[in-house]
Amino acid sequence: MTEAPFRFEPLGGRDRKGFACGVEELDRYFREQLGQDVRRRIASGFVLVEVASGRVAGYYKLSACHVHLADLPESRRRKLPRYPTVPAVRLGRLAVDSGFQQRGLGSVLLANAVARSLESEIAAHLMIVDAIDERAVGFYRRHGFERDPDDSLRCFAPLDLLARGPGLG
Repeated sequence: MTEAPFRFEPLGGRDRKGFACGVEELDRYFREQLGQDVRRRIASGFVLVEVASGRVAGYYKLSACHVHLADLPESRRRKLPRYPTVPAVRLGRLAVDSGFQQRGLGSVLLANAVARSLESEIAAHLMIVDAIDERAVGFYRRHGFERDPDDSLRCFAPLDLLARGPGLG
């Protein structure tokens, strides 16, 4: 049996200095801030590690949040209880190191984030993402997310839909 080329790990104390995805804001966050957010329990961070080299190929961050029911489109509100807020998971950051891009690893990271969110014992109905730019919005839309009509870079999707949707199911 052959070992998989990549594995997921919690962020831990792994060296993050060499990570570079080409977007300075995402690189800086990974190198300088994510570890602090994890220690403070503001977010959970996960890395995709290349087994052979031990290099971080990509990362993502998850945190708990909520969405006001009134902020969802009517088509989404119809099937939900009339609570003031809906529990959600925020995918705060997701990036692939430039040495590993164009291999579909962004989709692998997203699929793992969705699976991890669904496996949690803490219920969440939606996944929310604040995309870094329009290119990222396109990535999320290809995976079943809808654009928030009030915020052009925010996207959302029900977790159950993501679990069976394009590219993830």
